[in-house]
Amino acid sequence: MTYIIAEIGNTHEGSIGLAKKFAESASNCGANAIKFQTHIFSAESTKRAPNPSYFSDETREQYFKRTSFSKDQWIELRLFVEHYLKKDFISSPFSLEAVDLLELVGIKKYKIPSGEITNIPLLEKVAKTGKEVIISSGMSTIEDLDYAVSFFNKEKLTLLQCTSEYPCPPEKVGLNLIAEFQKRYQIPIGFSDHTDSMSIPIAASAMGAKTLEKHFTLSKQMYGSDAKNSFEPNEFKFLVDEIRKLDKALKFNLDKNHLDKNIIDMRYTFQKSIVASKDLKKGKKLEFEDLAFKKPGDGIAPKFYKEIIGKKINIDLKKDDLIKIEELK
Repeated sequence: MTYIIAEIGNTHEGSIGLAKKFAESASNCGANAIKFQTHIFSAESTKRAPNPSYFSDETREQYFKRTSFSKDQWIELRLFVEHYLKKDFISSPFSLEAVDLLELVGIKKYKIPSGEITNIPLLEKVAKTGKEVIISSGMSTIEDLDYAVSFFNKEKLTLLQCTSEYPCPPEKVGLNLIAEFQKRYQIPIGFSDHTDSMSIPIAASAMGAKTLEKHFTLSKQMYGSDAKNSFEPNEFKFLVDEIRKLDKALKFNLDKNHLDKNIIDMRYTFQKSIVASKDLKKGKKLEFEDLAFKKPGDGIAPKFYKEIIGKKINIDLKKDDLIKIEELK
């Protein structure tokens, strides 16, 4: 079954109540895991670092300080997700200190954001925890990924194909990399979707993505960079429902030689049999003109018509009577 992650990030605006509401809504939509981001501004950024364009009313420092949770709040949120919602709790650390914090919180699974792929001290620190790890390839070269993957236990590692554009145009999605990464790294490969498309993440799952990550928001009108490029609950639930249908389709192999009863019944209703095209007398040697091909499909199938031409009937037949093998000689 495809593992579906609802990426909430920091869209909760620093409200533990809103974060829980996000998580509960995503859970109700069928997500397997709820993911957040753990930012400690002083540990991950200098004051001179440029602000993204969407921080028009505040600096990056103001935003991260305003939206950060304390250790106790993180623990409260983790327990809510794991024990109340029965979902996996995941967060992305953006500094060594964030890893320390998440360890105190009791996190069981990490997500390495693509901007941290070359932050080798962070990779080393996360690897030493022995926890499950998901890596995003959004900003990475193959060389970056080769090096990053080498730090982790492959039995606990998943790599997501991702392109860090918001929204990502279809021609830059890179679905081809799902198979290429599977062959190159021999680990589960997933897909982190930044498109505004419903079909592309479904296609990724059909092409072998074992994990699917999608940004989730209660409203696209909310503040920040992620909300407008996220799925609202009705969209997210539709995506999950479609992926679950696909999971079933991919799991079960249909055997055309062992048809379900309803298909057999349909064959009777919709396929045809060979019948007499007119009244025929006993001893008549059958010619093509003596045959008609009509429903239902409970007699000799039309595909065998050549095998009965030239044979004699041993009883009288009325128009539309079935021509049966036992009545021929």
